[in-house]
Amino acid sequence: RGGVQEIETFCKQIIDATGDLVCAFKPQIAYFAAHGAEKQLENICAYIRLHYPDVVLILDAKRGDIGDTAKLYAREAFVRYGADAATVNPYLGTDSLEPFLATPDKGTIVLCRTSNAGSSEFQSLLSDGEPLYLRVARTAAETWRAIGECALVVGATYPAELAMVRTIIGEMPILVPGIGAQGGDIAAVVKAGRDTNSRGLIINSSRAILYADSSKSFADSARKVAIETRDEINRARNVQ
Repeated sequence: RGGVQEIETFCKQIIDATGDLVCAFKPQIAYFAAHGAEKQLENICAYIRLHYPDVVLILDAKRGDIGDTAKLYAREAFVRYGADAATVNPYLGTDSLEPFLATPDKGTIVLCRTSNAGSSEFQSLLSDGEPLYLRVARTAAETWRAIGECALVVGATYPAELAMVRTIIGEMPILVPGIGAQGGDIAAVVKAGRDTNSRGLIINSSRAILYADSSKSFADSARKVAIETRDEINRARNVQ
């Protein structure tokens, strides 16, 4: 509700309520662009970098385009918004990812097995005898991480597939959306996706925290849910 300035104010209050609890913030660019609030997103990203410099800033844009256009999308993510990492779509192949991967000291987070209900339509198609999402994971492990810092997106709603991806990619990081509003189970995610040090996962909860409360106490409620989510993740990490 409200205009673009209210969007910025709301986001900053959420950031301040949770900034000491989280490992990353992941603004979704479409929610700002749809309201003509790209400038406000710039301000929010600058606010995170200034006040929470140890928290990773991920621009959730899921970009995927030909090389020259991909260069501009990479510039948008890493220069305009100052993100530490950006989500990308690998459908156009390695040359569409190279501008992101080749940017020094920045992370490229590639869609692999996504949490949405229709993801199996293409991601489960067989490619050389294995599902396409596993082909993406194998390419990430064998090719893309040699170019630059690379991680994968694997949804919390598919823990069995998450375990298979972890087997293929070793210690590479995995961004895991789909807990909270989408119903993914934290304990199952941690068991399936953690690396050998019981780390290696960025477990994302968005709507469950952002919209925990519609009253004036929304920031306090967001902090409460964030604490509960963090504690549940840590309990799962301690289970052998």
